[in-house]
Parts: sequence; structure tokens; C-alpha cells
Amino acid sequence: MSAAIEVPQPFAERIAGRAPEPTVSGDDWLRRLPALAADVLDDWHLRVTGDPRYGECALVLPVTGPDGDAVLKLTWPHAEAATEHLALRAWDGVGAVRLLRADPRRWALLLERLENRDLTTVSVLEGCEVIGGLMARLDRAALPQLDRLSDLAPRWADLCRSGSPKVPRRFTEQAAALLGHLAGDDLDRSLVHQDLHFTNVLAADREPWLAIDPKALAGEWEFAVAPVLWNLPELARAAHNPRTHLRLRLGLVCESAGLDEDRAAAWTFVRVVVNALWGADSPEWVTRMVTVAKAMTD
Repeated sequence: MSAAIEVPQPFAERIAGRAPEPTVSGDDWLRRLPALAADVLDDWHLRVTGDPRYGECALVLPVTGPDGDAVLKLTWPHAEAATEHLALRAWDGVGAVRLLRADPRRWALLLERLENRDLTTVSVLEGCEVIGGLMARLDRAALPQLDRLSDLAPRWADLCRSGSPKVPRRFTEQAAALLGHLAGDDLDRSLVHQDLHFTNVLAADREPWLAIDPKALAGEWEFAVAPVLWNLPELARAAHNPRTHLRLRLGLVCESAGLDEDRAAAWTFVRVVVNALWGADSPEWVTRMVTVAKAMTD
């Protein structure tokens, strides 16, 4: 049996205390994680070859095995990641990291190994063009197992109509109205990576850049532009004109992806207002979302 892995303390602190979403709490999963990793390593004939890396919800181990060098990704079970393997299988390495093996029951993925270098290592404008190009390449017909944007939109409209004293009322009212205008018969047409941004794109050997960590949704790609704008907020704050900076990001992504810029701006406005409502107890977070919301209005 493989030796027990050591869970990095910063990663454990991110997972500890999380409530089940929906099956296992963060604390319970952390207790099981060393044994889980050892079992998967043995079952798939893998050997750890370096120090672990981690994100918000997953531990990533560099490994070698029958498929050569790869990474083993072990994810804390939560709803957003439940269909990651389906999206990666549909893309089959075109514009995205290649899935080599998956065990959804254990939330374990074996992925091709990429470089530890993301789009924060290039200019933000180049990064926007890369992300837009990836969106065009990743466009596929939606999968039936995915959550649908048409189901989310009415819930968000209700949330916006309820509002919060900590989020400007004019924004929540405008977001609710926009959701009515954005609804349509073809809203769920595409397999969309709804969290595609600068740190979810890594450099690779077989292609310059590949998308990772999909949060898959049946929707439209205009909906997916928002994370490009709310990430790297320090660059927007440092810009001479934050609105111009953010609108330039939006335009570059949409031009590179072939998207409707006005529709992308509307979806971005909706998403950041919803984010502000979800995180209304954090003034810093609300300010960050409101900055993007203001930039999306004329």
C-alpha cells in the first residue's frame, strides 16, 4: 500500500469546517483523505513524484504511472465539481486539460500534467485574448447531466428582487429586470466553463494554454465572461480609469470568442450583483462586485 500523504496545512484550513455539499463535511473528508489517496494510488498503480499542490477545494498530486507523468486530483465533494469529469471527457483535450481516468464515486481524476504557470504570468490583455480563444474552442452542445442556466435565472431574479440593504437597490432592481430580458428558448445550448479566468488556464507542452477546473453549466458563453472581470481586481483598482480597463477586458474576450459584447456585459452585471448579494456580509467583496457592475453600465 502507498505511504500516507501529508495534507498541506493551508489546504486543510480551507476545507475544515465546511458543511456537507451535500454528502460529506470538510472535516470528515480531511480525516479520510490520506487513506483515500493511498487507495487510489494503489488501484491505479501510481507513484507520487513531487510535492502536492492545491486549490480551493482539491488536492493535486504529481504522479507517474501507466500513462506516464500525470496529476491525481482529489476533490472535496461539492455540487459545483460533480460534472467536471463529464466536461473534460466531452472536450477530450481540445482546449482543456486531458482527462486520463476518472472515478466519480471517489471524486478522483487522473489528468495530464501541465506546467505550473498560469495567465497571471502574461499581460492581462494577452490573457483576455487567450481566454476568449479557449471559449471558442471549448464550445460544444450542452450535456443533459448539467445544471441549466434557464433554471438558475428565475432563482436569481427572486434573489435580486429580495435585495439587501448592503447592495445598492438600483443594481438589484436592474439585475432582476435584465434577467427577464436575457431569458430565451436557446439559453441552455452550450457546455460552458463558468469559472474560466486567469488562474484556471495553465501552460502546457502540447498546446500553449489549456483550461482547467471546469465548473460546467448548460448555458451560453456570454454568461461565462464575468470571472475574467472580477478576478485580478488589483489591476482594475490601479488603472487610471477602472471602467475603461474592465470594458477593455470584456471587449477583448468577446472579440476573441466571437461573442455578443452587450449580452456579455448584461450577464456580467447580473452575476456580480448576485455575487454581491451572496457575499453581502463582506464590504470588501461587495465593493469589488459593485466596481464591475458600474463598469458594465453606460
